[in-house]
Amino acid sequence: MRLRLNSISGKTKLPEKEVYSLLSTILSVLLVPWKRRLETLAVMGFIFMWVILPIMDLWVPFHILFNTRWWFLVPLYAAWFYYDFDTPKKASRRWNWARRHIFWKYFADYFPLRLIKTAELPPDRNYIIGSHPHGMFSIGGFMAMSTNATGFEDKFPGIKSHIMTLNGQFYFPLRREFGIMLGGIEVSKESLEYTLTKCGKGRACAIVVGGATEALDAHPNKNTLTIKHRRGFCKYALKFGADLVPMYNFGENDLYEQYDNPKGSRLRTVQEKIKTIFGLCPPLLRGRSIFNQYMIGLLPFRKPVTTVVGRPIRVNQTNEPTNEQIDELHAKYCEALYDLFEEYKHLHSIPPDTHLIFQ
Repeated sequence: MRLRLNSISGKTKLPEKEVYSLLSTILSVLLVPWKRRLETLAVMGFIFMWVILPIMDLWVPFHILFNTRWWFLVPLYAAWFYYDFDTPKKASRRWNWARRHIFWKYFADYFPLRLIKTAELPPDRNYIIGSHPHGMFSIGGFMAMSTNATGFEDKFPGIKSHIMTLNGQFYFPLRREFGIMLGGIEVSKESLEYTLTKCGKGRACAIVVGGATEALDAHPNKNTLTIKHRRGFCKYALKFGADLVPMYNFGENDLYEQYDNPKGSRLRTVQEKIKTIFGLCPPLLRGRSIFNQYMIGLLPFRKPVTTVVGRPIRVNQTNEPTNEQIDELHAKYCEALYDLFEEYKHLHSIPPDTHLIFQ
């Protein structure tokens, strides 16, 4: 039996196999439980906020300004943007309602995400938390530090957390407001100094140490970190007297696939040149579609992520740290991070002979 469909050009035949496949897809979508749909919707909202909205920001304001009767909103927002420009440098405006919204709970359940505490973080100290690996979107680090969906506030009472991100993330209209509400701050010396010296104790600033370079090495089942020559976070930990805390997000690199781009390949060379010019280079990723996990899309795969917050490394304030002091602290941090990975890698069935690679 074959299904015949009328089209403008005549009759088109659709093979039985394709008919059954289409009906199977429709049926599977209709039978999806509501909770699972809400989880997918939450992830779609996240992708819209961090990927689609910045693209829309390039043309929507001009459309509103020149083609609608709401044109006056653009100069009003521009005035607010100018007035509020330095807020991401000054600890932002954490809004607990936004950080604790049920939206993030559905988002966390999509994978699912979980947070493991290994030691206390006393609120009479400040902290710089190193988040590893970068992955595509640093979902584990973002959710732990910018929301309470995995229980950071409950596990570490008295600690106000921030995640630090590229300054350019706060240049996009409206999207910057979401980042500010969630406590995001720009990754700069000025921002770190303000948060750790002018906001009292109990602040934790998370830095995705590997940055955009590490994102290019984010492949499933790989644990390669860009950290050997990253010493700035150690320097400022000494300068501001903030304890260092390693944090590893197991499963972060499994959320997306990335086209092969080994160092020295043509693709990697182009990516590195783009990064040199613009400061970042979005990897060529492959995720899943909204309706079918076997089709390519922008949504991450439903794979678990476990964020493990390590033990703090006590740091004594040194106004002018020497290179030797910075190197010593960096070595301590790398050792603690390595040990953290070794101790908890069994949670994701990582083979005993698989270890972190520092580059």
